[in-house]
Amino acid sequence: MQHTYPSAGGLTVVPYPGSETRLLRLGGGAETACEYCDSGGYRPIGAVAELADAVERSGLRGRGGAGFPFAVKVNGVRAASRPAAAVPPAGCTETVVVANGEEGEPASFKDRWLLRNRPHLVLDGLRLAAALVRARRGYVYLSDPESERSVLSALRELGGTVPGGPELVVVRVDPGYVAGEETAAVQAINGGRAVPTDKPPRPYEAGVAGLPTLVSNVETLANLPFLERWGADAYRAAGTALSPGTFLSTVTAAHRAPVLYELPYGLPVTDLLALHGIPADSVRGALVGGYFTGLLDSTFTGLTLDHETLRRAGSGLGCGALAVLTEECPVAVAAAVLNYFDRENAGQCGSCFNGTAAMAAATTALAQGRAAADDLDRLRRWSTVLRGRGACGALDAACNTAASLLDRFPQEVATHLGNSCADCAITPATDRAPYRVETEALL
Repeated sequence: MQHTYPSAGGLTVVPYPGSETRLLRLGGGAETACEYCDSGGYRPIGAVAELADAVERSGLRGRGGAGFPFAVKVNGVRAASRPAAAVPPAGCTETVVVANGEEGEPASFKDRWLLRNRPHLVLDGLRLAAALVRARRGYVYLSDPESERSVLSALRELGGTVPGGPELVVVRVDPGYVAGEETAAVQAINGGRAVPTDKPPRPYEAGVAGLPTLVSNVETLANLPFLERWGADAYRAAGTALSPGTFLSTVTAAHRAPVLYELPYGLPVTDLLALHGIPADSVRGALVGGYFTGLLDSTFTGLTLDHETLRRAGSGLGCGALAVLTEECPVAVAAAVLNYFDRENAGQCGSCFNGTAAMAAATTALAQGRAAADDLDRLRRWSTVLRGRGACGALDAACNTAASLLDRFPQEVATHLGNSCADCAITPATDRAPYRVETEALL
């Protein structure tokens, strides 16, 4: 038998009770251009300096994984686009903006939901971002065919041009965990493989066609219309001082359908568990922010959902995906995640190609009761010395998974060394990606 991880037979969309809905839209079907305009969308762009000031004061953070301040990205691209000499190099005053919707994280469905259901909100955010960095070209970068159809349909509604926006191109690539990394997006748009490249240069310095490029997650961009319309103070009315606003969170747990929530930053985990129908005392741990940050143990239930709190706990909110472990063995989950990383690495860095395979093999042996103490010593050493050796974050994510298993679940690890895990005796470990939200099931 194998572990049964939830897959989506339909995605329920829920705004947090009493919280303002900024990103979600209730009701079936994709929002049309008329519906979006009737709700205040595609407003004429006013003074760009005022919008830039509002973005700065809002504290808007990226929703793609790192939580990087959006204003810092914008300022970096703007600075790189300015002439550095009396006779500037050709094209240095031109910039590019990319809406990154290649949602490679298996446990997340927020970006695809936005692209499928609120394409005009994303396109509106993209045109505002283009105004901020003075971009004349824009791209919507994705891998989901249904999202591509939705965006192209939205563009046809608009006659092919977003009002006051840049010239737009939709680029679809094959899905993959590393395909959404910003340098992978740039390389794919430039005609190469959707795999990360060495840094520097970073996209804000030299991205698409060698031009300064703003690569931003589609959820990040989807916040800009609200911010442009209502201002920084209204944006900060939800959330915390350091994590302002609301965010989308794909929540999965065994034997429950996945739910996409819009939540205020700073929400206690126990409140979300209650809303999702999970007793707090049944929680063994969680994968927080998708696979990247590794596992948290049951202390997860005492935290709040914001960047600063989760960083202090040695974790991170990442893309907002939360996979809650109740009956699953953490060792089996870690083995499944590491096997996923072994399959999904780009195959271009020896340290990642060999390192993820080695850590996957060690945790699989542990999950199957075949590991010895020496295997754990090697696993711990690999989780430390391999950090930072890959071109992207995939190897670091694998290291986080291995280290968090060893550090946060010592009793479960010891039990597996003795080959006496009752859970795994009933449902052995599998290499299937845990908590994956299946795209096809949602069509």
